[in-house]
Amino acid sequence: MRRPSRDRLLSLGLIAPSILAVGVFVYGLIGWTGFVSLTKWNDLRPDYSLAGLANYASDFANSRFQIDLRNTVVFTVFFVVASVVVGLLLASLLDRRIRAEGLFRSIFLFPMAISFIVTGVVWKWLLTPSAGVNTLLGLDPSTNRWFTDPTVLHLDANTGIGKILGDFGLGFLASSEFGVPVAMLSVVVAAVWQMSGFVMALYLAGLRGIPEELREAARVDGAGEWGVFRYVLLPLLTPITLSAVIILGHISLKIYDLTVAMSPNGPAFATDVPANLMWQTAFKDNEFAKAAAIAMVMLVMVAVVIVPYLVWNRRQEASA
Repeated sequence: MRRPSRDRLLSLGLIAPSILAVGVFVYGLIGWTGFVSLTKWNDLRPDYSLAGLANYASDFANSRFQIDLRNTVVFTVFFVVASVVVGLLLASLLDRRIRAEGLFRSIFLFPMAISFIVTGVVWKWLLTPSAGVNTLLGLDPSTNRWFTDPTVLHLDANTGIGKILGDFGLGFLASSEFGVPVAMLSVVVAAVWQMSGFVMALYLAGLRGIPEELREAARVDGAGEWGVFRYVLLPLLTPITLSAVIILGHISLKIYDLTVAMSPNGPAFATDVPANLMWQTAFKDNEFAKAAAIAMVMLVMVAVVIVPYLVWNRRQEASA
């Protein structure tokens, strides 16, 4: 049997500490959290008696957790779509080789240099009804309440988008239990402000990697600027769009710091998210098993977004 070379053994020795650390502090703790979620440890005193899926059933029966899941879906949809659209628009403008491009690129990327905590504090000041934007623009605080607005917009299940959702078996999105909390849209604005610059950088790199000959060929064939953008650039940017959606979706599904800094719960939990409830359940209510169940639900939501992408990416690399 052929013995491993010295270089191979040295390489394995160098990465062994990292593999051990990841195994213990990532996968090991995920396994431990999954085990705790199946126990009766809902007090300060540890109780490792198995309770099956009772903690999951209790969490899903909790009206606040249901609201949190709704808020997560709303935040994810609006945040991802808005960030991609704004990022693509900014990248398209910078790709025209405008003057002071480096300055504008730095300005658009600047929010990425700060944390969501700082972003939340700043936008909380800006959107406070009695000050900030309302004072600068002369808006009425009673009608422009931003993250303090308890209104939830519901879709009509019999008309418009609500009827279309029903035709596709998604009628629950137009039910009285589901809707778009107005307060959450303020959190979306803050998140888009921070992350759209990152998406812009991705798209700008993609646009700069597309040969100019392809654009010129499309123009020679009679395509206008919109035609070049729609039929040449957008298809070639599909991998970048997918990567941006995956990254933003991962961020949105586990968002915590932005909501805590800006609006911890909001009116009627309008800006509450599962991570907020998990923290309160574990460290205020001392119901560790229920908190672990919430954590596992969040892990599954993130995995539903990430795993298909990783599988697709692996197949693309294998076929290349």
